Amino acid sequence: MKTKIFALLITFLAAFSALALDRSEIRATAEDITPLLNGMTAPNAKVKTADGDPLSLQGLFMQKPTVIIFYRGGWCPYCFRQLAELKNIEEDLFNAGYQIVAISPETPEKLQSQKLKTEFSAQLISDPDLNAIRGFGIGFYVPDATRTRYKEKANIDLIADTTGNAVLPAPAVFIVDTESKVLFSYVNPDFSVRPPAELILSAAKLFK
Repeated sequence: MKTKIFALLITFLAAFSALALDRSEIRATAEDITPLLNGMTAPNAKVKTADGDPLSLQGLFMQKPTVIIFYRGGWCPYCFRQLAELKNIEEDLFNAGYQIVAISPETPEKLQSQKLKTEFSAQLISDPDLNAIRGFGIGFYVPDATRTRYKEKANIDLIADTTGNAVLPAPAVFIVDTESKVLFSYVNPDFSVRPPAELILSAAKLFK
């Protein structure tokens, strides 16, 4: 009996700790992030459209169930490939009643450039103030050496927070309902690993 009570207490404390975490804190590394878990509520983060207009995420989610892709930027080949692969399932997602939203820390101006170069049907969202990235618990600091290398070799200017340190999101996929409840999440600190498009489609179909 005592063993069962102790086990239940440990389970309760673990769950309480998970809920008590400050997920909005930018973490030191991608391995340290604390993303939202299934069943939690997505934040009402203030972001911008590719045209620079202000947008409330929860207002957007109210319209339709949403597949959210967090990506590092149009300069990232892994991100570009992931978005390109989504074209193989986007019609199925749309027919199932979903909308697709792709969020990055890049500015609206850079998103406009991406729209001109691609034919993505996903709605590109700018999060230069890191509100959504913080709210979903997937932001981490980029080492100065990496930031310098990106700038010198590819002229990539990473977004920084108020500390002056560059921040990136760990690539992630979330599915949320019209009440902003997280139904599915996939987050991997290894930026080169992305879930197959078919996995995302299969997960989406589970909730329809």
